[in-house]
Amino acid sequence: MINMADMFGKITDIQKKMEEARNQLHLIEVEAESGGGMVKVKANGNREVTMIKLDKALVDPNDPEMLEDLIVAAVNQAMQKAEEAAKEKLSEVTQGMIPGGLDLSRFGL
Repeated sequence: MINMADMFGKITDIQKKMEEARNQLHLIEVEAESGGGMVKVKANGNREVTMIKLDKALVDPNDPEMLEDLIVAAVNQAMQKAEEAAKEKLSEVTQGMIPGGLDLSRFGL
């Protein structure tokens, strides 16, 4: 039988740890590139782009579409990596603490 007071205590602990982890997501940094490294994008765990670097040889005023496509590809890749890194960080907090089948979305987790 599940001790409800103990379970709610654990949920409160998890909520606190999740909030701490969320507050540290800006410290996670991922990098992605496209065009063989000619476009580089950095993002943080909050899925915010923090840097875009373009190789000068890539900037062709007669072909802006290629540059645009490479930027979009690198940004999308960085966002995916940032999301994966954030999920990994947040799952570290709950590892081994959550009973199987418990839906924590009701508790804001």
